Amino acid sequence: MIAIIDYAAGNVKSVENAAKKLGFKTQVTADHQIIRNADKVIFPGVGEASSAMEKLQAAGLDTLIPQLKQPFLGICLGQQLLCASSEEGQTKGLGIFDVEVKKFPAIQVVPHMGWNSLQQLEGPLFQGISETDDFYFVHSYYCELSEEKSSVCDYIMPFSASLHKNNFYGTQFHPEKSGRAGLLVLQNFLNLKR
Repeated sequence: MIAIIDYAAGNVKSVENAAKKLGFKTQVTADHQIIRNADKVIFPGVGEASSAMEKLQAAGLDTLIPQLKQPFLGICLGQQLLCASSEEGQTKGLGIFDVEVKKFPAIQVVPHMGWNSLQQLEGPLFQGISETDDFYFVHSYYCELSEEKSSVCDYIMPFSASLHKNNFYGTQFHPEKSGRAGLLVLQNFLNLKR
């Protein structure tokens, strides 16, 4: 069973629908026991970092998430909250990834919204994916480049489009909204062994 963490941070339904389309049973939940026992955990997110972190803390999820051992995927804001800190609301993150989240300078249109390709693809999520595939982004804050990056996107500047450390994965793009390539990334995650 795939647990989708429910912390009132948007985008849960489209993630749930994508996983079901791929043939996986899901449960949207904030229940600690269900999350601990899930085969995989998905941490979606659309919204503002500091208020989302407050919701995680109120539900005790901020202490639960770093303890999890199964494959774990943070999407968009979900990836950003796994980082050390975010300039959005001066938010202290969960510290899984040793990465700072910063606001794009207004050199071009912000937010970065729309389709973009990835470079420097690494790791199991990108099996069958090439640098010609495009993914859907919508964000005003970006994860800095780090050793934990598993792909890079260039908008205004290069940034970590995805991250990977141990059982934790993150994507800044929305795989559930990225067509065939996005569904393949999601399927690659859901097929990971615990």
